[in-house]
Amino acid sequence: QNGKTDEDILYEQYSLEPLWEKLYIFLYKEKKQMDMNDKQKREASLYQSFEKEFGRPLSPFEVETLSMWLDEDQQSPELILAALKEAVLSAKVNFRYIDRILFEWKRNGIRTPQEAAEHGRKYRMYQKQKKENTPVTPSKDLPFYNWLEEE
Repeated sequence: QNGKTDEDILYEQYSLEPLWEKLYIFLYKEKKQMDMNDKQKREASLYQSFEKEFGRPLSPFEVETLSMWLDEDQQSPELILAALKEAVLSAKVNFRYIDRILFEWKRNGIRTPQEAAEHGRKYRMYQKQKKENTPVTPSKDLPFYNWLEEE
C-alpha cells in the first residue's frame, strides 16, 4: 500500500497476512496428510498383530469385522489391540469374544487402553475371589463294591 504523510513523505506498507494464511493452510494439509499416513500405518499394524496372535492370515469375514470396529464403531486401533490382549490373557482368541469385550468396554465407557487394562485387572480379581469363595460341596458317598473279590 502506498501513501503520503502530511509532510509529503512517501511510504510503502506491506501485509504478510496472505503469506501466513498460505503457510497455515499448507502446514495444516501436511499435518492432516501425516495423520492419515500414521492412521494407515497403525491400522496395518493392527491387522498384522491379529494375524500374529491367530497364527494365520485373517479370513475375509475377520478383515471385514476388524474394519467395521474401526469405521462404524469408531474404536481406536489401540483399544482393539487391548481387547486382543485381553482375549489372549483369557485364552479365548476368537473374534466373537473380542467383539464382546469391545461391546462391554463401550457400554462401561472405557475409551483408552489404560482404562481397559484396569478394568481387565479388576475383572480377573473379581473372578478369582468368586472362585475362591465358592463352597465346595462334597459328593455323596457312594457304596463301594469291589466286583473282583466276590464273596
